Amino acid sequence: MSDNLKHPLDSTASEEPLERLSKVARIEGFSDEEEETEEQQGLGDSESMNPVNPRVQRYLIAIEYIGTRFSGSQQQAKDRTVVGVLQEAFHKFIGQPVKIFCSSRTDAGVHALSNVCHVDVERISKRKPGEVLPPHEPGVVQRAVNHFLQRKDGDVMVIDVRCVPSNYHARYKAQERTYFYRLLSGSDPLSILEKDRCWHVPEELNLRSMQEACRVLVGSHDFSSFRAAGCQAKSPMRSLDELNITEVPSTPYFPSISERAWSNLNNGDPLACSSQPKSETAGVTTNVGEVEGSTEGDSFGRRRRHRCYVVTARSRGFLYHQVRLIVGALKCVGTGELTVSDVERILEAKTVSAAKPMAPASGLYLARVKYEFP
Repeated sequence: MSDNLKHPLDSTASEEPLERLSKVARIEGFSDEEEETEEQQGLGDSESMNPVNPRVQRYLIAIEYIGTRFSGSQQQAKDRTVVGVLQEAFHKFIGQPVKIFCSSRTDAGVHALSNVCHVDVERISKRKPGEVLPPHEPGVVQRAVNHFLQRKDGDVMVIDVRCVPSNYHARYKAQERTYFYRLLSGSDPLSILEKDRCWHVPEELNLRSMQEACRVLVGSHDFSSFRAAGCQAKSPMRSLDELNITEVPSTPYFPSISERAWSNLNNGDPLACSSQPKSETAGVTTNVGEVEGSTEGDSFGRRRRHRCYVVTARSRGFLYHQVRLIVGALKCVGTGELTVSDVERILEAKTVSAAKPMAPASGLYLARVKYEFP
């Protein structure tokens, strides 16, 4: 969706105006205050008021998904959601409805390399109704649920399953969350293989300036300027444990002529390729629009590579649209519209009206939810 923006600095850079987003209270993470309070009071969700059933096994489920065709992760009455699709697959597997709770909610269009949920399953015999059987092994659950997921659209997959105690909550037990945001820089049109997987920025980006701006935002701050309208968190204070931006090979990645030649010189030894100098990192172009190792005579039919940048944000919890608002500001620093001092000014303003338009959902990935297990 980002490749057809009329202008990257226009308000259309965000999918919807912040005023409209205030009507839908969906958040990228959860506030520390809300987690602690609800866990202590036992009011996090309706399941906390139900007695523990010793015949039920709780599973912690790690999932990946392409968020493009989902209206977010949380179940909705009419729209297609990640939890809705996952609950349907479990229903087909065990023959009875289940309720799934996510560690982190993601908005429409946001992807996940690893989001985590929990689900309670009572294994009842299909041949002898009423007879309770021993719980399924985690590997059986993963294979069976994936079987039903892949029979339909195939944009959700279970990547890990673990048995946990009945009071282990995917949301409240999460220690921290990590998000990635992908930006592709270059004047050429975005490849269809990257459609809805990143934010295409036509301008060149100044990596060093963006890294300096990241350092301004790391640590504990009042992030009111990076908190969209409609945020349910009681406090705008957050501790951003990590925020950085790095240049990485663009994907999908395939070896260049020089890399294949290097491998042949070393008798095809794949380990020998690692001895290349870091300045020749595979997939990172020396100039926007150029392909490393190509010459004018052999460049016909080759797509010019974009420069690919990844923003990493790590914290226990995030405010509503905090990551996308931060990336929107970092991108403006990269293009020169903002300076590092401007980012400091925006942070100190403590109002979202001082912020730049937030980055589109298509480039955001929930990368990891960290837990400690007994």
